[in-house]
Amino acid sequence: MFKAIVIEKDEAGYRAGLREIDEAQLPDGDVTVDVSYSTLNYKDGLAITGKGPVVRKFPMVPGIDVAGTVRESRHPDYKTGDQVILNGWGVGETHWGGLAQVARLKGDWLVPLPEAFTPRQAMSIGTAGYTAMLCVIALERHGVSPDKGEVVVTGAAGGVGSTAVALLSRLGYTVVAVSGRSEEAGYLRGLGAAEVLDRAAFSQPGKPLARERWAGAVDVVGSHTLANVCAATKYRGVVTACGLAQGMDLPASVAPFILRGVSLIGIDSVMCPRPERLEAWGRLARDLDLVKLDAITNEIGLTDVVATAERLMAGQVRGRVVVDVNR
Repeated sequence: MFKAIVIEKDEAGYRAGLREIDEAQLPDGDVTVDVSYSTLNYKDGLAITGKGPVVRKFPMVPGIDVAGTVRESRHPDYKTGDQVILNGWGVGETHWGGLAQVARLKGDWLVPLPEAFTPRQAMSIGTAGYTAMLCVIALERHGVSPDKGEVVVTGAAGGVGSTAVALLSRLGYTVVAVSGRSEEAGYLRGLGAAEVLDRAAFSQPGKPLARERWAGAVDVVGSHTLANVCAATKYRGVVTACGLAQGMDLPASVAPFILRGVSLIGIDSVMCPRPERLEAWGRLARDLDLVKLDAITNEIGLTDVVATAERLMAGQVRGRVVVDVNR
């Protein structure tokens, strides 16, 4: 038996709670992992609270991130005792995930734990930090260098945003953070933001074209915020989009794209190919300040997950939430 957060949906309704599960109920997979840490991401919050159609089958163990030690393996790349991590691949949506003490997974989904990180540090980064790194790499590949001008990060006090601010500032970019939480301005400046703007200036309908300001952007919000970021992006600037905290819609004009040559780059971390995952984790090992990572991180136990998910969806959690599944 092991402990896990379980989401159920039936005639009694939608609910999530801490349960004990028999290991015989674990799903198919060729690697069994004793989980040490997981995380609580925005997608996990949607799944646990039922505020988004994330879960595709029930019952479901949520948790899109896993860090742990291989107990048993039928996969050629992994053996008992190996330390591994997982991000995405539909885990926590269609396959039982990491908010549990044991996980049975497909070896092709795993990557070795980078030597630079402990399991806890890897989960402090998690899908949020790995997604932020994919955004930074995309900006670089499309020609956005520190000398080109300011880079704006929306939803900056969240997990992706916090890590993006820390990474970009470490790499020499002038970072402008956008947040709806004025009380987090000091926190964001501590991560390296040169300026902190109120999200109110971004979250309402705006002009098709605004004054050129941003050389690049990392957007985790979507909807009007993303549209307004695109409208104020400089000629041949680049916007990376990886989230939908405000909404899935994009009420924008084609003007920034055809008059200024702005590029809008979609960032998908869930099904991202393995070579790009390894590149992102390698860059995180090189470019992320571990002192700032510690400042971003909050730790909870499995017993705290459901209540913390509610706070996360209410916008009351900053940075990253690491879950010690053994307490």
